[in-house]
Amino acid sequence: MSVVIRPAVEEDFDAIWPIFESVARAGDTYAYSRNITHEEAYQQWMVVPRKTFVCELDGNIAATYYLKTNAYGPGSHVCNAGFMTAEAFRGRGLAAAMCEHAQREAIKMQYLAMQFNFVASTNTGAVALWERQGFDIVGRLPKAFKHPSHGLVDALVMYKWLIN
Repeated sequence: MSVVIRPAVEEDFDAIWPIFESVARAGDTYAYSRNITHEEAYQQWMVVPRKTFVCELDGNIAATYYLKTNAYGPGSHVCNAGFMTAEAFRGRGLAAAMCEHAQREAIKMQYLAMQFNFVASTNTGAVALWERQGFDIVGRLPKAFKHPSHGLVDALVMYKWLIN
C-alpha cells in the first residue's frame, strides 16, 4: 500500500467532489447542507482553507483534508482541520496518516494548536481517532448537531496544543 499526501491542485477537485458529496449527503458527520452544490463545495474545501491536501492510495485520491485559521486576531495561532475519506478506502489508516500530516503541516504554517469545532458525538470512530492523536474534548454543545437518524445529538469541541 503506497500512501502519498500532497497539496491539492484545482484539477483534483474532480476526484474530491465524489468524496465530499457522499459525506455531505449522508449528513451524519459534517454540518454542510445535504444539498450542497459542486460550486459551494469547491468554495468551502478548496478556496476558504489556507491549504487543502489529497491523500493518494496506489495513485487514486482516496481522502482529503484542509487546514485553515480557526479564528483571527488574537486566536490566529489556532488552526482548524477537516478530513474526508472515500467510503471504499475507510478503515485503512488514512485518517490517522492525514491527521499526523496535518499536525506537522500546521506547525510549519506556524500554528500552535489545532481545534475541531463541531465533531458529532455519534461519530465515535473519529472521536476515538482524534483522542488517540492527543486531542482532548474541551467542550460539548448539547443537541447542536441534527443527525439524520439519531435526531439532536451533542457536538464536541476537540483541541490539541501542537508545540511542546
